[in-house]
Amino acid sequence: MTVSISKNRNNTFLYLTVFVSGMATLAIEMSASRLLGSVFGTSNLVWANVIGLILLYLTAGYFIGGRWADRSPHKRTFYGILVWGAFLCALIPLLSRPVLRGAANAFVNANVGVSLGSFVVVIILFAIPITLLGTASPFAIRLAVQDVATTGRTTGRINGISTLGSLVGTFLPVLLIIPELGTFATFILFSGALYLVAFIGLFREIGKRALPYLLMPLIIAILSWLVMSGALRDPLANATLLYEDESAYNYIQVQEDNHGNRYLYLNEGQGVHSQWHPDILETRRTWDFFLTGPYFNAAPYSPADVQAAAIIGLAAGTIARQYTHVYPGIPLDGIEIDPAIIRAGELFFDMNPSAMPNLTVYAEDGRFALNHLNRQYSMIGIDAYRPPYIPWHLTTVQFFEEVRDHLTEDGTVVINVGRTQEDRRLVDALTATLLQVFPSVHGMDVPLSFNTILVATNQPTTEQNLLDNLNALPADADSLLRSTLALGVETLVPVTASSTIFTDDRAPVETLVDSLVLNFLLGGGAEQLQGNN
Repeated sequence: MTVSISKNRNNTFLYLTVFVSGMATLAIEMSASRLLGSVFGTSNLVWANVIGLILLYLTAGYFIGGRWADRSPHKRTFYGILVWGAFLCALIPLLSRPVLRGAANAFVNANVGVSLGSFVVVIILFAIPITLLGTASPFAIRLAVQDVATTGRTTGRINGISTLGSLVGTFLPVLLIIPELGTFATFILFSGALYLVAFIGLFREIGKRALPYLLMPLIIAILSWLVMSGALRDPLANATLLYEDESAYNYIQVQEDNHGNRYLYLNEGQGVHSQWHPDILETRRTWDFFLTGPYFNAAPYSPADVQAAAIIGLAAGTIARQYTHVYPGIPLDGIEIDPAIIRAGELFFDMNPSAMPNLTVYAEDGRFALNHLNRQYSMIGIDAYRPPYIPWHLTTVQFFEEVRDHLTEDGTVVINVGRTQEDRRLVDALTATLLQVFPSVHGMDVPLSFNTILVATNQPTTEQNLLDNLNALPADADSLLRSTLALGVETLVPVTASSTIFTDDRAPVETLVDSLVLNFLLGGGAEQLQGNN
């Protein structure tokens, strides 16, 4: 005997709502990572917090939705819940904007307490709207089941439709909406789609009594006008914001100080990724040290011996500009994963064919692009930081074997590595990893920074070679090259190989860096950062 549960009615619109709800839920989750990533980065810890807590909120929504549906098994309740869920999702970027703005400035000034507090506040903002969206599936099942005999079929259909919507909500924001429209617009677009469907459903159920809900889009529009003006992160003191953009990978800013120096900042703003001045090439920062790599070979090694160079982590082209200046016409291949950074380099850092006709730029992942290039290089530079992390797949034995295959007989690989004053574990681990592939590794500590430059050579070499090559430079050698080799000699440090070796199978780079950062902060590192700022 079949037990009737509800009246037989057409559930097509209900299924459409379930699809849009699933799509919006995953789109909001993907957008959450970008919302937070612009300030806090996208490390595994950030992702774990975002995904874990959203799953917790959805779990609560499943339980609440089931009980709510049993107590009020009406479509007007179902659509009303989703209208409110959509409205509150649209509020997330608006309410979080001032919090994230404060966190971004606190992050630059190393105010750890404010930064962590802001992270918690933003995560909490997702609690109510995501919980409400989590009620959709169990509530829809309760409404759609018409008799006990078809419960399994109906449940499977709704879960399948919801999951299909989630699939769309996973790929569409990442591949299209966020790169084209930005994070804020993505929130509004998917929240708006859910609101529209839920409002239509509510209007069909209660008629004109649904009209007051039309105030919700008006509230969002007014708050958007009030809150979203201005940059997410203030320019540094005595600097002007020239450019701001958001890509699929990064939040991008270009700032110019009172002396005409331009700086590229990404995401949380800790660290300068490129620097440019119309008349000055020497920075005495990490980029200059990439010129030293070939001169660890046995003396005499002259500028004429440098055949070609590749840069993984091109950013806006500071290293490429220096190599172009020192070695006019030398073939350069620059690899940068983010096309928006390349565009900023073209607009504000002279990274264009007129200034660097010898540079070929590839907007691809560094390892993938390198393995599709056929040239042999005298120097391959790796500066692919997203502070404080290096992408793990650019740190392994297997990757450095691939790098070696693209080097000339006397080629060198130069990599920028982070550390603190007391903790050099990442430097030591990368030294050990490089020594699995190359016979010699040398180190230079960049002054007034938390960076060490490691140079690995294809031939057995010694530190003394750098000084010998400095002394052997021809009289007409470029002044930037001469001063950089001198700086390299001054900053040479002994390197130590640890027992940690990174491989494609096991490369705990983020775990090591997280431990390094935690020990640094617990040891009063925030005060050191403030001193450097």
